[in-house]
Amino acid sequence: MGAHLDRLVEGVDPHLNVQIHEAAEGTTGPRRPVILLHGFASSAKLNWEDAGWITALTQAGRRVVTVDLPGHGGSPAPEEMDAYSPSRIRADLLQLVQNAHVRPLKDGDDATGVDIIGYSLGARLAWEFGATQPELVRRMVLGGPSVHDPLADFDLPAAQRYLADGTPIEDPTTAELLRMAKLVPSNDLYALLTMIEAIKIEPFVPSDAVPHMPLLLVAGEKDELARTAEELARLSGNAEVLWLPARTHANAVTSRAFKNAAIDFLAN
Repeated sequence: MGAHLDRLVEGVDPHLNVQIHEAAEGTTGPRRPVILLHGFASSAKLNWEDAGWITALTQAGRRVVTVDLPGHGGSPAPEEMDAYSPSRIRADLLQLVQNAHVRPLKDGDDATGVDIIGYSLGARLAWEFGATQPELVRRMVLGGPSVHDPLADFDLPAAQRYLADGTPIEDPTTAELLRMAKLVPSNDLYALLTMIEAIKIEPFVPSDAVPHMPLLLVAGEKDELARTAEELARLSGNAEVLWLPARTHANAVTSRAFKNAAIDFLAN
C-alpha cells in the first residue's frame, strides 16, 4: 500500500477529511493500515491524536489513517442530510480503501486488507463496514460499543427547544449527548443535529449484518452507553470483551490499557 498513499486522499468524498500517519522511523510492523473512526461530536484530533493513539500506534510500527466524519474536525459541514447518513459514510470509507488499492485479505500476507479501530459512533460504523466488507477487514477494535443506538433515540425536538430558549431536556441521554457536543467550541451544532436526523432514518440494528472477523470490544465499567457490550459480543461469536475499571464513555478512550490491548490484539 505504501506506493499508493497519495491515492488514499485523491477521489475520496470531500465531506471526509483524511490524514495519513506513517510508522515511526526505525520501527517495523504489518504493512496493512489501521483506520481510526472517531465518535459523535469528536474528531480525529480529539479522539485519537490528543488521547495518544496515533503516537502509540506509529511507535508500534503501524501506518495510521485518520478520518474526520462529515461536520466534525477538519471536514466540511454540508447542508444535505444524505452526506451524514451511515450508509453514505460507509460508501466513502469503501472508496477510501479502494483508492488505496488495498487488496483482499490473504493468509500470511500483511499487505492485504485493513484493520479498524472505532469509538462510539465510529464503533457502529466499523461494525457495519466489517460486516459488509469482510474480504477487506482483518480485525477490528470497537470502543464504547452497544447494541442500542443512543443517537437514534435522541430527542431532537427537545434539543432544538433547549438551544432556542433554554427549555430543559428531560431525557438524560439526550441531555448528556448535547452537553458533550457543546464542550467543543468549534463544533457546528447544526451539522451535528443534521447527522442525528440522518441516523434516525438509518438506526443501528447490529443483528442485521454481523461481522465475523476477530473483534475486541472495549468499554469503561462506568460507561452507561456501553453496558450491552457483552450482548454485542455474543452476536459476533468471535469477540473478546475488555472492561476498563472506573472508566466512563468520556474517558475510556484515554486509557493506556485500552491502547495496549488494541495494539496487541491487532498484532496477533
